[in-house]
Amino acid sequence: MKHKIEEIRGKNFVKVGTAEEFFKCSTGAEDMQARENLKRIIEPWLSAALQTDHLAMLIGAGFTAAVCQIASVNSSSMGTANFGKFDEKINAYAEKAATRLGRGKYNIEDQLRTAISLLQGYEIDGEEDNSKDLRECIDNVLSEFSESILSSECNLFRTVKSDNNQAAFKAIAMLKSFLLTFASRNATRERTHIFTTNYDRMIEYGCDLAGIKILDRFWGKIIPKFEESPSGIDYYYRTLDAKNEFRFAEGVVRYTKIHGSVDWYEEGGVVYRDALRFGAEKVQLPTGDSYKDHLMIYPNSMKSVETAFYPYAELFRDFSSAICRPNSTLVTYGYGFGDTHINKIIKEMLHTPSTHIVIIAYSVDARLEAFLKQINMAQVTLLAGEEFASLENLVNYYLPKAAIDTLTETASKLVEARRGYVESGKGGENNNDAEL
Repeated sequence: MKHKIEEIRGKNFVKVGTAEEFFKCSTGAEDMQARENLKRIIEPWLSAALQTDHLAMLIGAGFTAAVCQIASVNSSSMGTANFGKFDEKINAYAEKAATRLGRGKYNIEDQLRTAISLLQGYEIDGEEDNSKDLRECIDNVLSEFSESILSSECNLFRTVKSDNNQAAFKAIAMLKSFLLTFASRNATRERTHIFTTNYDRMIEYGCDLAGIKILDRFWGKIIPKFEESPSGIDYYYRTLDAKNEFRFAEGVVRYTKIHGSVDWYEEGGVVYRDALRFGAEKVQLPTGDSYKDHLMIYPNSMKSVETAFYPYAELFRDFSSAICRPNSTLVTYGYGFGDTHINKIIKEMLHTPSTHIVIIAYSVDARLEAFLKQINMAQVTLLAGEEFASLENLVNYYLPKAAIDTLTETASKLVEARRGYVESGKGGENNNDAEL
């Protein structure tokens, strides 16, 4: 790499293959020409990356923020929470843990993880008063956290339903186009596998609007149940002109929420998906349940040693098995590289020389910088900065068209074939078939 990683902090920077370039974005004609020049470099490279044998995506909180920004609505926050009299103790340890793990500033996930560990300590020591008070604090924090997660969905849903809201229509169009680019691989190739650390349902909402079918570990219609063993079930259709011949349906993705979801819940040691409508303001708990024991968002309820890592262990195995294969490409968008357990798997993937990672990030901060210094930069495509983090810019200027574009592909082959025919001298000047 020509430039030091420290030099690209806070700048729009492109690294595609051996090409490296800084980019200053504005609305001037000169910069529009610069965008076109960058597009000629970025789009073909991404098109090739999206056609590797195995394609996976890792989407973080920045994706939801980007969609909400286009729609001019507020998105959920991953800030910190208030645990009352336990605040000082929880925050002190959460800060130490976040620093040790290289996460930078601690957030609500670090606080919840610490709070649940502290609660277990109180329960072991038999401190019933502290156990009761902390349990109530955790429940209140989870209640507010779940409502914050749902707020981004609710805000977008309300805006979409309002009449003639052009910002909302644009946000939905960008959401669908972004997902279709990665979901519409040729059906003869392995399905794109989308992974997300998000708890909201923005990706599911976009897939529904775009007509993308989702395959995940949940099976059932009324009460979808989490299946422990990954299923090989897929979508096929039978061709009319052949007997007993089946083809893969197009527009299908595999989908995994590796930190859980706001609509997952645990009951009797089994994880289910709730029928929580998109746009709901609050999670409805069954009578007698608490948020701590009901919600399956990371960290989970940790009721016992046996269930402490269920279903997260299975989800992370899916992530590892999907990306740690030869000729694999992983595309990250909106992911901040603050989760060491995820980073470890990605670094394991990059130990295979034929693998590649495409990182689309708002900026190169301390966490991303630390990650980049531990891997081989020859296996990295980097689109960093506000220019590329903008979902609108990404869709309009840099992402390739959906792969299932048979008209363009056929036309290109015809033009290429006829060019060779004319250049060989076999086509006459008056032969109208020699040109397209």
